[in-house]
Amino acid sequence: MPDYPILPCQVNSAWKQTIEDYATALEKAAFSIGQHGMTEEEFMESGLFESAIERLRGRRAATQKAKRQIVESILHFLQERNAISSWAFKGQGERHDYIVTFSDGWIACIETKGCLDGNNTNIFKRPPNADEFIMWSLCQNSGSDPRHNAWSGIHTRLGAEIINRKEKVDGLIIWDMACGTVGRPCPKIATKAEKVTRIGEYALPPPCIFLFPRTIPDPRNNPAPPTWNLNEIRFLAILSDAFHVTVDECTKVEIHARMDGANTQRKTICTMNTAVLRESDWQDIKRSS
Repeated sequence: MPDYPILPCQVNSAWKQTIEDYATALEKAAFSIGQHGMTEEEFMESGLFESAIERLRGRRAATQKAKRQIVESILHFLQERNAISSWAFKGQGERHDYIVTFSDGWIACIETKGCLDGNNTNIFKRPPNADEFIMWSLCQNSGSDPRHNAWSGIHTRLGAEIINRKEKVDGLIIWDMACGTVGRPCPKIATKAEKVTRIGEYALPPPCIFLFPRTIPDPRNNPAPPTWNLNEIRFLAILSDAFHVTVDECTKVEIHARMDGANTQRKTICTMNTAVLRESDWQDIKRSS
């Protein structure tokens, strides 16, 4: 079977080395940064550098400004094109949900996530007023492995939660501010510059779109539900039209469920144009009750 990647982008080994080199240089220069008033020995013993790094990590994790900025720029762009009627930010605490309304009152609810391989991906709840519910992954870490993140989020986390908690997710977008940059070059635009869409400060390549099952997989009553088609999920359809994504470039995510004795198991199959991008074995769903 040919080896097709689940995402066109991959780990940029040269960029990872650049990050490593910069981190080393930063650590060596740490004593000379700022006006701390300590000797070098005092500085090394104080733990100031390590504390400052942790402080920065905490600030980075806590702020959603960059994620909100790109999402809202895209939603505003869609509204200007009359593709959607209105949108509103409804985030609370660690949740950052958007409500997108169409002219006929149809509602798409969007929940943003990070790199998908983290525990936050498991935390979601489909809003009761959602006609369609979509996850949007925005990964700020350009040194992470995008293909690992995608599979971890789809199979290990979202698929298991959909079956276990019976929470339907209709689709997934993987698309963020690092896409198409020097840290994460996008193969989709390597020879097709006309596919870049400029919105303010962003030069955006086409998003990666995943279509999930129409109904919740159930080992006894609904073991292998069919996936949605692109034209059936309104927000994903208008997004693909605005940002140069064809039907053939969308990935279908099949999630199957079965019983193995007392254990519920699931299998995930990601396909594009009948080509299998990634397929799991049958695996137990291990979730606390």
